[in-house]
Amino acid sequence: MKVHDEVPAAADFYWRVERATRATVIVDADGYFTALRSAMLKAERRILLVGWDFDARINFAHGGQDGGPPTVGAFISWLVKQKPGLHVHILRWDTGALKTLFHGRTLLTILRWIRDPQIHLKLDGHHPFAGSHHQKVVVIDDAVAFCGGIDMTEDRWDTREHVDDEPRRVEPSGRPYGPWHDATTALEGPVAIALGDMCRARWQAAGGRALEPVRGGADCWPDGLSADFTNVPVGISRTLPKMADREPIYEIEALYVALIKQARRWIYAESQYFASRLIAEAIAQRLHEPDGPEIVIINPATANGWLEPIAMDSARARLIAALRDCDTYGRFRMYHPVTAAGEPIYVHAKVTVIDDELLRVGSSNFNNRSLRLDSECDVTIDATNSDHPETERMAIAGIRNSLLAEHLHSDCAIVQAKLAETGSLIATISALKTSARSLREYELPALAPTEQWLADTKLLDPEGPDEMFETFSQRESLLSRLRHHHHRKRESAGERGGRR
Repeated sequence: MKVHDEVPAAADFYWRVERATRATVIVDADGYFTALRSAMLKAERRILLVGWDFDARINFAHGGQDGGPPTVGAFISWLVKQKPGLHVHILRWDTGALKTLFHGRTLLTILRWIRDPQIHLKLDGHHPFAGSHHQKVVVIDDAVAFCGGIDMTEDRWDTREHVDDEPRRVEPSGRPYGPWHDATTALEGPVAIALGDMCRARWQAAGGRALEPVRGGADCWPDGLSADFTNVPVGISRTLPKMADREPIYEIEALYVALIKQARRWIYAESQYFASRLIAEAIAQRLHEPDGPEIVIINPATANGWLEPIAMDSARARLIAALRDCDTYGRFRMYHPVTAAGEPIYVHAKVTVIDDELLRVGSSNFNNRSLRLDSECDVTIDATNSDHPETERMAIAGIRNSLLAEHLHSDCAIVQAKLAETGSLIATISALKTSARSLREYELPALAPTEQWLADTKLLDPEGPDEMFETFSQRESLLSRLRHHHHRKRESAGERGGRR
């Protein structure tokens, strides 16, 4: 039996499957902030904002003409004054809040919100030691929800053009930052109610009073936002780490393994990190198959921050080296996008497309934290479970081709034609790459001994709360199982050859 026949039941990786009357993928924060602001303007009862980070100082309206203030904090204060029946609930990770709470303007905004009976702010500390709340979900009147990878914070806004000299790409302080690629979804209908239920449960776990679902909310679909899908089932998957009052939920982990196993032709993925041993093992199994799928991963050139490159980049280098050893048939590639001037475009998007059949967008990355330690939320559309599978397949293929066209500075129709001609994601990318704005293949760096040790011990990317307190000797090497599996496969192939 081939690996992709051994797929877990859907109940293992979906918390709930609910219908979306409309659904679309929004790429990059320029489109997201525009759509989110439009939907918030239509809210009548409740807006739930759940995020890893939230910065009230960021510009929330690039060229908008709706009469409201441009910054998100001032906009929320203005919005509730226009709508006496509207309440805004903001829930964010408590540890991450330390980064922005002490900016002068942020403190003034929070003081104004504390005095405002329509605005409710909570810092969520219901997580394990060293864990974080990483979900990025907004629910508006239980009618429309946004779920994906984009935080309402600084350094996130950019357009799909990712131009080198973008005067609007500046922090609240006025300091420019580099190009940024991201993605989220807009979802309407019963799936928005389900995401509202998830956010209300988190609000209560963080110490907030119980919130009832919104009944009879407004039509909040953003103006001018076209739908990629209509009347389609959407699966919701979560990571919730083990706590004293809660058993762990690893739906996303099960989902990733199932997606890799079921792929027949192509796996296209965008992720901020590539550091999960589990994901690498699942990929390695598919690479051993003579007729397995091509696997293309879009990653940033290097992780963001001062500590992440040490942890994430080192683990990535070790895993990619091992996977290249397994890639007998040349079906695995990792790329990172660059601007016309060669500046790296930071990839923060978390997207997976399997063949032309399944689309996953969410907050989780290919790293251990996303699978076991942090809270995450992903949404999935599966054309094989749709009432109109061919229509959904065309939409899913179009989204993947649109992402490739963005990275290759090409056109969707050109990508589609080249893919039909070559039958290969890798050959299509190779044919359309240029020396200007394009994709660059990942090059293995030389790792210092300390970096190798950090990668192998997973010190900075543990596989869940329990591992945080294990001794280093108790932790299995990051690569031991992967390399053991690779050698076992080779030995097995040699035995079969001998029997012939």
